[in-house]
Amino acid sequence: MNAGELLKRYAAGERDFRDISLRGASLIGVDLSQANLRGSDLSESNLTGASLQLANLREVNLSKAILRGTDLHATNLISCNLTQANFSEANLSDASLRASDLSGANLSGANLKEAILSESILRDANLSRAKLLEASLSRTNLSKAILMGAILEEANLTNATLIQANLKGANLVKAILNGANFSGANLTQVDLSRAKISGTNMTNTILMGAKLRGASVSWTTLRGANLTKANLYRAKLCWSNLTEAILVEAVLIDANLDQANLRGAKLTGAIMPDGASHD
Repeated sequence: MNAGELLKRYAAGERDFRDISLRGASLIGVDLSQANLRGSDLSESNLTGASLQLANLREVNLSKAILRGTDLHATNLISCNLTQANFSEANLSDASLRASDLSGANLSGANLKEAILSESILRDANLSRAKLLEASLSRTNLSKAILMGAILEEANLTNATLIQANLKGANLVKAILNGANFSGANLTQVDLSRAKISGTNMTNTILMGAKLRGASVSWTTLRGANLTKANLYRAKLCWSNLTEAILVEAVLIDANLDQANLRGAKLTGAIMPDGASHD
């Protein structure tokens, strides 16, 4: 089947197109809403500006496909091959991409509000400026992903892997990061106010100028982390490991440091829980 035949049959009311092959097809701006394309090969195809709302794309191959500005609202993208696909500025709100491979994909500026990305692979993916409000990213692999300026407010990143990821300037207000691995990640100037960060690995994480007001950071490993000028006002750090962490000029007013390990930590100029400045 070629693209012309697909569109002709769709216009005639047909919706079931499972297991078809349209590799490299030009489908720019087409409307395939609610179509069933499960198991099909659409790799290297061009779907720029297309409408695929509520479509069934489960197990579809969209590797290296172009989906810039495509409407994929509430679309089924479970267990898909989306490696190196271009979803920049696409609408993926309420879509499910669970267990899909998005390695090297471009999702910059995409709308992923309340999308399900649990157990998906996003290694080396570009999610800069992506909107991930209330998105589910539990057990997701985001190693070396770019999330600069991304909005992750109230997102669930429980047990996610973000080793060496770049989240500079990201919004993680009220996000759930319990059990996640952020070792070596860049969280410069991120907003983690009221976030849940218990049992998290933040070894050697860069948190310079980060906002952690009211965050729960208990039982977390912050060994060697750079928290220079970070705001930890009323943060809970009980039982956390801050060995050799850098807390120069950090604000720790009313922070809970019960049983926290500060061995070798640099606290020059830090404002301590009692309001006094550390020499």
